[in-house]
This record gives sequence, C-alpha cells and structure tokens, in this order.
Amino acid sequence: MTTKNKNSSPSPERKIHISIDDVIRMPSPGMVLPNQIQFNPDDTLISYLYSPTGDLNQNLYLYNPKTGGQTLLAAPPDGGIQEGSLSPEEELQRERSRQRTLGITQYTWSEKGNHILIPLQGNIYIIDQPGDPLRKLVGAGGKPALDAQFSPDGQWVSYVQDAEIYIIPFDGGEPRQVTHGAHGTGKTNGLAEFIAQEEMGRQHGYWWSKDSRYIAFTQVDETHIPIYRIMHQGKDMTGPGAWEDHRYPFAGAENARVRLGVVFIEGNRLTWMDYDAREYEYLACVEWLGDGTLSAQLENREQNELVLVRFDPKSGKRTLLVKENSHYWINLHDIFKPLKDVGTGSEGGFIWASERSGFRHLYLYDWYGKLVRPLTSGSWMVDDLVGVDEENGLVYFTATREDPRERHLYGVKLDGRGLRRLTDHPGTHMIVADHAFRQYVDTFSDLENTPLVELRTFEDSLLLNTIHVNQDDRVERIHLRPPEMVNLYNRHGDTLYGAIFYPPDNYGEGPYPTIVSVYGGPHVQRVTNQWGITATLQDQYLADRGFLVFRLDNRGSARRGLAFEGVIRNRIGYHEVEDQVDGVRYLVERGLTDPHRVGITGWSYGGYMSVMCLAQEPDVFKVAVAGAPTSDMDGYDTHYTERYMGTPQANPEGYKLSSVQHYVANIQGHLLIIHGLIDENVHFRHTARLINALIDARKPYDLLLLPDSRHGPRKPEYLYYLNQHLADYFEKNL
Repeated sequence: MTTKNKNSSPSPERKIHISIDDVIRMPSPGMVLPNQIQFNPDDTLISYLYSPTGDLNQNLYLYNPKTGGQTLLAAPPDGGIQEGSLSPEEELQRERSRQRTLGITQYTWSEKGNHILIPLQGNIYIIDQPGDPLRKLVGAGGKPALDAQFSPDGQWVSYVQDAEIYIIPFDGGEPRQVTHGAHGTGKTNGLAEFIAQEEMGRQHGYWWSKDSRYIAFTQVDETHIPIYRIMHQGKDMTGPGAWEDHRYPFAGAENARVRLGVVFIEGNRLTWMDYDAREYEYLACVEWLGDGTLSAQLENREQNELVLVRFDPKSGKRTLLVKENSHYWINLHDIFKPLKDVGTGSEGGFIWASERSGFRHLYLYDWYGKLVRPLTSGSWMVDDLVGVDEENGLVYFTATREDPRERHLYGVKLDGRGLRRLTDHPGTHMIVADHAFRQYVDTFSDLENTPLVELRTFEDSLLLNTIHVNQDDRVERIHLRPPEMVNLYNRHGDTLYGAIFYPPDNYGEGPYPTIVSVYGGPHVQRVTNQWGITATLQDQYLADRGFLVFRLDNRGSARRGLAFEGVIRNRIGYHEVEDQVDGVRYLVERGLTDPHRVGITGWSYGGYMSVMCLAQEPDVFKVAVAGAPTSDMDGYDTHYTERYMGTPQANPEGYKLSSVQHYVANIQGHLLIIHGLIDENVHFRHTARLINALIDARKPYDLLLLPDSRHGPRKPEYLYYLNQHLADYFEKNL
C-alpha cells in the first residue's frame, strides 16, 4: 500500500494470513488456558475452568499435583451458560462483569469439606465430593437464583431470588427466606446496584459472618431514579420483551439509596448499620472480621475521601479505623487483610493499601487503626495482595517495581524488611496461592511466549509441575509477530509506552499508512509485556492488510501513579489527545508513518478518543472509526464520570470542554460511528447527540448500527460484519 495512493485497489500480490474468522474467534490464539484457578480446602488438588474444544465453552477440571494428572470434574448439563438462553438479570450481570465465557462460568469450593457449588442458568448445582455427579440443589423456576454462596461452615447455600435472600440446607430441603420487605416494592435485598457492579468492582450484595449465624446485606432503593427505557428495535415483538427499563444514575443526578443491614438467620432479627449515606454515598467493600464485627469501606460522593470502619453488628455502631483523602480521587481497591497478631501487644491488626504517597503501597495497622509501619514504598505500585503467611511473618503481593508494563510476585516481612522478587522471568505473572503458602500457581506470559501455567514453591520459587502448555495450533498457523515495545517522551517530558504492529515485509520499510488503536481512559493499561497483546487479532489483522498499527498509553492511564493519572482531573479528552498526537509525531520522525495517512479507532472511551482526536487534531488524524463513543459525559453514570470530572453543576466548563460536540465543527476527515442499539452502559443516546451536532455543523459521517448489541458485540455475525467494515473503511479512506 505504500506505493499506491489512497484510492488504489489492494495489490494483487497481497497475502493476508489472518482471516476475519480468526479475528472473531474467541479466545484468541494461545489464550485457551486454565482460568479461575483455585486450591481445594486442604491444598491437595487444584481446580480450574478450561475449554477442551478451544472455544468459549468451559468445563470444570481437577489437577492432581502428585500425579500430574488432569481429570474432568464437571461438564454442564444442556450445554450450561449460552448466549441467548439467560434471564435478563443474568444477562445484565454478565455485562457488568464483562463475562464472555460459556458452559460453566463460575464455581466455588466450600471453606469446610470438599464441596463445590456451580450456578448454571439460574439454577444451583452441588458436587458433594470430587468425582461425584452434579446434584441440582435449587431449580430457578420462573425467577433465577442469583449470587449463590456457601456459608463458611458449609451447612447452607444462600442466594437471591425475586429481590430477597434465601438459604437452603446444603443437603437439600425447603428454602427459607431471611430478608423481607423488598419484593414488589422496587427495592432489592442482597444484590449489588448498577454502580457497584459497573464502576466499583463490587459484585456482591450480601456477606456471611464467619460463624455462619449472620448475613450482612445491602438494601437498594432506586425507585426515585427516573426510568430510562431502551427499545429492542431489532425484535419482531411489540409487547413486553420489546423494551427494558433501567434506573440509570446520570452524572449530577441522584444515586441509588443503599443501606447496610445485618440479619440473624435464626429468627430474622435485623439491625441497620449506623452511617449517613448522605455523607458517604458509596458502599465500596464489606468484610466480616474474626471477632464477629463487620468492616466496610465508605466513600463520599466527591470520591476524594474514603473511610474504613468497623461496625458492631448487634447495635450498628461504627468505629473509624482509617481515613483516606486525595487531591485527585480515591482509586478503590479490596486490599484489606485482617491479621491475628502483629506483634504490637494488640489483639491483631490488619494490612491496608493506600495511594497517599502517590503510588499504591501496603501499610500495617494495629487493631485500633493506628499505623504501625509501611511495608512497601517507592515510585511503583502494588497491584494486589496475594496473601499473608502469618506463621512465618511474610506478606506476598504483585507489583510493578521493575517495570510498569510487567507484573511480578514479591515477598516482604511483616517488619518491612527483606523485600524480594520471586518471579524471575520478564513478563506478566498472575498468581494464585494455596492456603498454607507453601506453593502457588503462576500463569505467565510475555510478548513472545504464550501463557504457561506452573506450580512453584513460595520458599525458593522451585518449579514443581507444569500444569498447562499451549497446544493451540493457531499460533503456528497464523504466525503472529509480537509488536515492538517503544518508549517515547511527550511534549512535557513524560515517558510514554507504546507498541508497534508492523505490516508484513512485502510492504517495504515505510512510511506506512497508520492506524492508532486507542483506549486512552483511566483504569486501563494496553501496553504490557504479555502474550495477550500479541494475540490481539484485530490489530494484527489490520497490520496484515498493510497498515502500521500503534498503541500508546497516554497520561491518565493506569499503573503509573496518581500524578500520571490525575492530569485529566476536571477535564478529560485534552491531555490524552496531546499524547496521542505526540505518539504519531514520534512515528513520523522514525520514518514509519506517512503523516498524511493516519487513522484512529477504539471502543467506548476509545471511541470517544477517536472522535476527539479527529475533531481536535484534523491536521494529524484523517479517519476515525469510533465504537460506542461517550460523546458527552453528562450522559454517563455518576461514579465513573464524577470521579474524574466532578458534577456537571460544579464543573460546567470542564464538561463543555470534555464534550465531543464542542469540537465537531473542526472535523475534516472521515468518521464512522458504530453503536449497539440496546447498549445499557453507553446508551445509543450518546451517538444520537453526536449525530445532531454533526448535522448542525454540516459534517458528513457514516453510521453502522448493531440492533441487538449491548456495549460489547457478542453475536458472531455482528463481529464479522463489524471487523470487515472497519478494515474496508480504513482501506478506502486512508
């Protein structure tokens, strides 16, 4: 393509090794691997979900470390979870958790005994012991049983049905309702509200006490939030089922009203926890403690203050443990680990993560909320707490210490000394520890190596077993080439990380027509040293068609610290665009990119960025393909939008300058907008408002609608058509 003008037809000698069928097939090449890995209660077995057919349909397997053998534990009856066969409640829960797998998608070991719980299509199944068949414990009937859980003693199974919490004996019997007053009122007991699921990372709405006598739960009232109706325009029906109603909390408007209660399962005695939801509007995390009290993280509406508190479940009274404040915003996390003893004379303590230094690090507290010592520090961040070996005084965690594009396992002593890295191979390591901290499962990959699943020791990282080696023949057939990882400086001197996907050698040495593949939003990082980047077949497919494809993590993206993220505070879509322009200029200076033939594409925040780049920098970007763009942030939800922007009432200028509509008059290039008509996250209203602005500015645009698609297309027909259209659009206009 480098020797032809933009109106030329593709050269006849082109050989495209990647087909669109390859692009839309999931999982990607090399990514069919064990997931949801767990150790059984006595650490003698390892369980995981895996697809034996190399697609999204998963079964449950057991791995025996002593024999090295894998056995099938459970295959789902009637195919298990399948798209199109779910209740509306389950379908929306899958959207909130970004769940794409099918068959068996969840399972849980009981804390006591080797029992396994498997929810399937609104029903609840039990495996009494490994090797036993599935036993149906709860049949959904007309209403699905949601969020099934074991009680800690293994005697009960709980679930939410028709807005109330029920429990049923593990051995079977009649269910018993333990919460009341929500059914038929528009309220819910025991379910996480939309904001908690979509933006706060909290998927549960109830929690068992450790003695299995109490259940803490949320009562959610959304009846005061106006209904937002979404019509299923692509369906034949016109009656019920042709639309769905949502209580969507738009930025600046009212949130759901959430209360935290504790119910005694014998007698249904109820106590509401004492906190002012007007002061702390968001309930972020809940966890029972070993002494029978209840902890919770509460966050204010402005998201610049968070408190960790302890409740007395009998009186509802609270005690403050930790208060966090931020000049930017609070990034929520679930790194809170109660300990039995911290050697301070107190009766226990806890580990807590904070970004007070500008980077997330671990801190040790006594039981009364007094800081004992920091456990980690530096210009790097802790990703996750793997666990605490209290017997040996060791804390294990994953972090970015050597390179923010990688993830490694580390250990440090509870006295803050002896920090060491346990994983030695460069790349990305995902860790699952056993209960005794003798061994861990490491799922590892880098740009050149498909994921490998290994069992290693904590003491010296000795390799015990290789659980999984890639057997996907697509890796060799497609012959994927890893992208080139690059470092560059933006105009302000900040180091940015990028990845370059090159066209095949027969397209010469450049300069090439270039497509920027963008997300650009906070809480996301797209340039990392892991195989999943290499296996992104949409980028590889576009490169195979003669384009240079470029990814760049601009300021505002994740895992670089609060100052790097926080530059976007109160105005999004400006600094991110600056950095993407600087990335293109870097490519031009290297002689890789034809400056007159640069396009950009992305989805969601990436769709927003695609339009913003086309509109703000028309001299740089000539073509944009924008999927589900958030065109105006006052049309998005409270928790996400206000975290970065405040409310529209408090920051009207910031909202105006962050709106795509404010810039569309500058557009000179080609714009294709793609949107699903039943997107309940980024409503089609965003695209409709953008189109109105384009019409007012007399700007041409192209539109691809997906009538039966939510935020992320799932139907193979849609995915095929979308990818074909996207590639052809760039080839025609770039």
